[in-house]
Amino acid sequence: MPDALDASPYDALLLLSFGGPEGPDDVVPFLENVTRGRGIPKERLKEVGQHYFLFGGISPINGQNRALLDALRKDFAGHGLDLPVYWGNRNWAPYVTDTLREMVTDGHRRILVLATSAYASYSGCRQYREDLAGALAALEAEGLELPEIDKLRHYFNHPGFVEPMIEGVLASLADLPEDVRAGAHIAFTTHSIPTTAADTSGPAEGHGDGGAYVSQHLDVARLIADAVRERTGVDRPWRLVYQSRSGAPQIPWLEPDICDHLEELHGAGVPAVVMAPIGFVSDHMEVLYDLDTEAEAKAGELGLPVRRSATVGADPRFAAAVRDLVVERAATERGQQVTPCALGALGPSHNLCPVGCCPARTPKPAAAGADSPYV
Repeated sequence: MPDALDASPYDALLLLSFGGPEGPDDVVPFLENVTRGRGIPKERLKEVGQHYFLFGGISPINGQNRALLDALRKDFAGHGLDLPVYWGNRNWAPYVTDTLREMVTDGHRRILVLATSAYASYSGCRQYREDLAGALAALEAEGLELPEIDKLRHYFNHPGFVEPMIEGVLASLADLPEDVRAGAHIAFTTHSIPTTAADTSGPAEGHGDGGAYVSQHLDVARLIADAVRERTGVDRPWRLVYQSRSGAPQIPWLEPDICDHLEELHGAGVPAVVMAPIGFVSDHMEVLYDLDTEAEAKAGELGLPVRRSATVGADPRFAAAVRDLVVERAATERGQQVTPCALGALGPSHNLCPVGCCPARTPKPAAAGADSPYV
């Protein structure tokens, strides 16, 4: 039997994710949840939902979260970490409020949260903290005893997150036709967000051009590109590009878009491209549709050979990274000295989101941060 790892003072882990429809009838209600408060007509949502209907109205994210839950539970049990793992979503069942209610009913009072977003941004961090605050407010209104909640730090540069992506890029390069492989470029992709949201991502002292969102992605891209060079002997050109833009066209978002970038590379005579979706934890709809469908169709029009590398998903190394993050945070809370594990130039992220970090346009209460109303 493995030596027991100490998770105290924590007694449970919550996997917190975006959620997605489980069938055609779920698509429009799901999109209504995602866009609540924006006044978007149902007919427009039906149009937006067409990419879900192409896949039977089922988002792969739920199945991928179930696979990650299984991987976490197996890893924890195999390494003597006695910590039950639950799952809750922002936009679809199981909803985070329902899951937190279940956790409280099961007797859990000190909860760690793993969000399925590795980087700093409003939608990838603070909005999840707002979801947690809303759930706690609902439980408080029901008269339930509120748990204390902490969120695991950003894990974009943890080796267990980076190494699987390095291997994914190497596998995609090896899968390209031999006659174009040597000249292949790497397009590191992530979700585009409004430039104002990017500029204010991360702690306030780091706000500016692109903020923490862009700098963290660039750091990961460099780590992967450097590893590819070291392991293949080829120094490949690369660029951070964006995908999955939504919203009003007059609002500036991060660019260039992946499809525009493919056109630019083709025009420059680049023979092949590997698309590496470093901004995503799993192969969910933004990867399957925006890359595997739209971007690959664009590449086909251009006659440009492309390959898309895998995301981390439920890779055992990622599950081990989560275990490491849990043990690290637990030791910190017990007052022990720890050396956080992180690659690259930026070092480990903060454990507690500071005031002014990734602010919302309309201020809302957010749990698990320095400005939390729940302590």
